[in-house]
Amino acid sequence: MDSAYIANVMERLDHKVTRMIGQIGEKCPHFAGKDGKYDSTGTDWWTSGFWPGLLWLMHDMTGGAQYRDAAWHWDETLERWFSGTSGNIHHDVGFQFLATAVMKHKLTGDEEGQRRGLVAANYLAARYNPAGAFIRAWNGDHYGWAIVDCMMNISLLFWASETTGDPRYRHIAIRHAETTMRHGIRDDGSVKHILSFDPSSGEYIENLGGQGAAADSSWSRGTAWALHGFANTYRHSGDERFLDAAKRIAHYFVASLPDDQVPYWDFRLDSFEGEPRDSSAAAIAASGLLEIADAVPGKEKHAYLAAAHRILRSLTERYATWDEPEHEAILRHGTGHKPQNQFVDGSLIYGDYYYAEAFAKLSGWKHRVY
Repeated sequence: MDSAYIANVMERLDHKVTRMIGQIGEKCPHFAGKDGKYDSTGTDWWTSGFWPGLLWLMHDMTGGAQYRDAAWHWDETLERWFSGTSGNIHHDVGFQFLATAVMKHKLTGDEEGQRRGLVAANYLAARYNPAGAFIRAWNGDHYGWAIVDCMMNISLLFWASETTGDPRYRHIAIRHAETTMRHGIRDDGSVKHILSFDPSSGEYIENLGGQGAAADSSWSRGTAWALHGFANTYRHSGDERFLDAAKRIAHYFVASLPDDQVPYWDFRLDSFEGEPRDSSAAAIAASGLLEIADAVPGKEKHAYLAAAHRILRSLTERYATWDEPEHEAILRHGTGHKPQNQFVDGSLIYGDYYYAEAFAKLSGWKHRVY
């Protein structure tokens, strides 16, 4: 993939996301179905940071004021959920505040963005269970659950340590990553979605299928979260164990891809006939592969770069909506939660975000928040 190709995609993204500002307006987008119209979820929903995150990313890459203006209020909007009891804020505050408050602070120096990012980091740290060395997932009665997705959220804790000088956030992030590495990655590089622990003793009990097809299956987006998350953890910690984990997961992910380089929603299905793809898993993994390529020695870089390029080229040429100006999303054929038949074979805002993130990295983007 040469520089002209990358520049062309970034130009297309500039036109596309500018159009999306007018189409999406005040919505909090998550999923768009066959009609190409994004829904509007509650701003406490876990995906609420990705649309403003995409706007901040595009502002950074282009300097366009329209992106900054549309993104500016979002961290204030999200922070309001900390002052009430009716919202559903949980471990995904990393997804919600890294790409909003933290990105805003990095790009503009806004002190309120920094403050809100630290409020979110304190909330995430408070969910840590020291007996089992994990960050508790979700709310409700499952006090002993941890999930692989949270490997992406712990970047918020590393940022908080760097910002405040307090190492305790970093310690929690590393302990959680060690627990996920110990119990969540199989020998072949596949990963588990939900890890269940006794919340009192910290003893590991079992894994659950979650958004994968079964407990012993291999949810493709969970694999992508782990690939990217362990690569991020290495970047923040410098601990080679986490880079080795990211590489092992990456090898499994790439080896499991179908011919067009975009995975089905689960890598281990009895049959793939008629099953939906998940373009969001492809986009997340491609961005994570670029992180690994940045981290490994020169002679190893090509394998990870080439895999990321293959995935991104397929997404660009087979899954993107460039020729559909009325479509409010960038990528088609994402799948959110197939076991519950929710958000299946449509567009997902986090797929759009990580697709743009990957091309921003290829264009030299420096202000990474994950």
